[in-house]
Amino acid sequence: MIPRHSLICSLALVLACGVLSQAAPPNPSMSPIAPGATLQKISGDFQFTEGPTCDKAGNVFFTDQPNDRILKWSLDGTLSTFLQPARRANGMFFDRRGQLIACADERTELVSISPKGDVSVLLNSNAGNPLNGPNDVWVRRDGSLFFTDPFYKRPWWSYDKPPQTVQQVYFLSSDHKTVRRVTEDLKQPNGIIGSADGKTLFVADIGAGKTYRYKIQPDGSLTGKTLFCEKGSDGMTLDKKGNLYLTGKGVLIFDKMGTQIETIPVPEPWTANVSFGGADHKTLFITASKGLYSIKLRYKGENPSK
Repeated sequence: MIPRHSLICSLALVLACGVLSQAAPPNPSMSPIAPGATLQKISGDFQFTEGPTCDKAGNVFFTDQPNDRILKWSLDGTLSTFLQPARRANGMFFDRRGQLIACADERTELVSISPKGDVSVLLNSNAGNPLNGPNDVWVRRDGSLFFTDPFYKRPWWSYDKPPQTVQQVYFLSSDHKTVRRVTEDLKQPNGIIGSADGKTLFVADIGAGKTYRYKIQPDGSLTGKTLFCEKGSDGMTLDKKGNLYLTGKGVLIFDKMGTQIETIPVPEPWTANVSFGGADHKTLFITASKGLYSIKLRYKGENPSK
């Protein structure tokens, strides 16, 4: 039989350990959200918003995929249609030449769109078969790019099985002549973003509910895969402090060590994607279901297209 005083001591020790093991409450001074900033709804007149990205000036472009259009939010606060039809554009990213690179899954293509709206096809197949459906893309400073190729059956397709045998990440060289699969073990990759120095790539495996970090080699190959956090994501972006923004049920913000430091609730069924924009590149734009939202942040986005 254990003496009563020993039980009391043991209980006290357990309680103390429990208190010490609890995570410390979030530190407001560490939050990337600007002091006093609140979520603002810009518009809700869409069917499903996706793919936000900004040009050098800070104008934000995003898609309303079911309505087959790309829209533009200008610095003066006006919304306009940039391109319609838009090849069912999804994820997008500006390169340093001002070309809008888009995942266009009407014909499972990667396309380049000029400032005037002229479209050219960069890629539409791998190893002789059509791509599954390019979903999200990130462009390096040299013009090479990485994109995710999951399979989500679209109502405008005449087939219901993936053309590729796997759902992975691909690399396309800067001259757009060489395409190479650079992952082999993901379940269903979706969101993707890289650091401005071109050395680090983040990939959200939404099918596995995880986000990974890779080292990018000069030839575009990926090494040093590490688990960044136990969360998947539809889209993502980075700020200058190295904080990573993930989406799904609102926006979750993680510091460079993979610790969640903030949550931005969004009053929509699904938050698809995020991008920095605005004149100072300190506004986070959020595409969520039928709405476009924004919130002011303390840090600039890390945008290699600048």
